[in-house]
Amino acid sequence: MSDTNWYVLKSISGQENKVKTYIENEMKHHGLEDFVTQVVIPMEKVIQLRNGKKVPKEKPYYPGYLMVEANLAGEVPHIIKNIPGVISFLSLTKGGDPVPMRKSEVNRMLGRMDELSEFAVEANIPFIVGENIKVIDGPFNGFNGTIEKLFEDKKKIEVSVMIFGRKTPMELSYMQVEKV
Repeated sequence: MSDTNWYVLKSISGQENKVKTYIENEMKHHGLEDFVTQVVIPMEKVIQLRNGKKVPKEKPYYPGYLMVEANLAGEVPHIIKNIPGVISFLSLTKGGDPVPMRKSEVNRMLGRMDELSEFAVEANIPFIVGENIKVIDGPFNGFNGTIEKLFEDKKKIEVSVMIFGRKTPMELSYMQVEKV
């Protein structure tokens, strides 16, 4: 079918996979598989530290968005919009017609996905001094703190954590903390 375009679908963040499955099942159920040819969630691989081990994990590159290749004829947009977890199609005006992505955007997005799946990137989170973080690994797991210094060359940060009511500075790696 050549009248398909790529559209961006907004969903509730964290429900992207559920929405993808729902769309695929609904289209089968209505015999409309020809109208929705692909549902894609661009993913990126990140390395996280869990209990001292590096764990590769995939997470949506654009949380809350799915890319749908479809011919939005007849009932198709209506069915998709009524799927649980779907907020709306990306459009120029609120509730307006879905806007197809430009070919260059689609290629960039799909190209980006290939790149992202090939290289698991070490999560080099650009933290900023004064930012609040939570320790997710090591003996102070679960503690919240404030970033005091950045050591970008070492991918480490100095964090002050409240321990027994006193601010205690400690050096942690980027992977041992996450933004609050």
